[in-house]
Amino acid sequence: MLAAQIFAVIIFIGMFVMIVLDKIERHYVTLGSGILTLTVVFGICMGNLNAILNTLAFKDFFTRDFWYQLEESESAGINWATILFIAGMMVMVEGMAKAGFFRWLCMKIAFLVKCKTIPIFITFTIMAAVLSMFIDSITVIMFLAAVTVELAQLLDFNPLPMILSEIFCANLGGSATMCGDPPNIIIGTSLGLSFFDFLTNTGIAAGIGLVVAIVFLYFAFRKELVSKKAEKIDISKLPDPSEAITNKKDFIISSVIFACAVILLVTHGTTHLTVATIGLFIGALTLLTAGKHALELLKKVDYKTLVFFIGLFIVVSGLEETQILDKIAMFIESISGGNKRLMIAIILWVSAIASAFVDNIPFAATMVPVIKNLSAASGMPITTLAWALAIGTDIGGSATPIGASANVVGTSVAAKSGHPVTWGRYCKKLAPATVIILLVSTIYLFVIYL
Repeated sequence: MLAAQIFAVIIFIGMFVMIVLDKIERHYVTLGSGILTLTVVFGICMGNLNAILNTLAFKDFFTRDFWYQLEESESAGINWATILFIAGMMVMVEGMAKAGFFRWLCMKIAFLVKCKTIPIFITFTIMAAVLSMFIDSITVIMFLAAVTVELAQLLDFNPLPMILSEIFCANLGGSATMCGDPPNIIIGTSLGLSFFDFLTNTGIAAGIGLVVAIVFLYFAFRKELVSKKAEKIDISKLPDPSEAITNKKDFIISSVIFACAVILLVTHGTTHLTVATIGLFIGALTLLTAGKHALELLKKVDYKTLVFFIGLFIVVSGLEETQILDKIAMFIESISGGNKRLMIAIILWVSAIASAFVDNIPFAATMVPVIKNLSAASGMPITTLAWALAIGTDIGGSATPIGASANVVGTSVAAKSGHPVTWGRYCKKLAPATVIILLVSTIYLFVIYL
């Protein structure tokens, strides 16, 4: 077992280093690391065929709990429910984007506030948070940042402060629900938590944090948000929001499908339909209604991300099967000395600091079994540790330009529009905002759960 443990740790550390260095595409890194785990750790060192089969978890597809879950069940190995859910949501989002849904929504809200920069700033940051509760923050920022740049050109203001604020609020909004951010999907599906569980726990923390964040960001950027055009803007001369809709029929259909997805996610704790079932249904419905464009939507799905997840789950399973994660849990429990406040603070702040510099998805996947073991050893409710982990990984990523995928996308859009973002410029404003929200979240967790 010692040899298996050593190789499992080496493979995991090597994978993390390669992801951070970003020299090879990350899906190749995790898939290669996963294959090494299966062959070297499980095959050569352990000689355990059952460990390989449990990690691949193909049998899950043929169990009732995978599709319709009446009670919480343990998940190990590749979390296929997460894979199916993300794939289905990707298909739905591509359908919405093709119909012009996001562009229309952004332009519509801008017109409702009469294209004034401060109201646009407030509504766009709120919209970034709300949309990211249901849709991947990468997609939200991609369209929101593009529309912000377009409005900045029309209204003559600097789009960078608004884009940075949208990035921060999108990451914050993603922490509010199970489908808002990939780490939450991993945590939720692994621990049998529902959309409503997240909404009534991390959602409240995110709501409080959003108010604090908008106030802080407004005062941080208020001098840069003023339009250079002194004269009153003639809204009638600006492009009409309806021009963003490429096809009215597709627009209505995609809006209905999105509403169905939200309803199914909100009620899945009652209906007992799993996220795997919801993801498959929403993806299939989108493809069926797309007709001849179905193949086009399938081609746009980010298969690299799905492969990334598969490889990642295998590597983490290597740490789990060799009991490395048990040792990490015991270490955290020992240094906290059984102090519940210290335990929560360690999970929250370590998650946040790590997520500021490394991908929060593999970190969350690694920490889920750790908090399971920590809960069993300390008697701390698993849900309390889950909320600390979710908040830490989701919000911590906002502190640096590389902390979350939405950060990279948003800053890239800004750079292409002639507003490059340096590390200093980014961290000067958003790192303090991240620390403030983490402090607010720490107090929230202490007050509510202890």
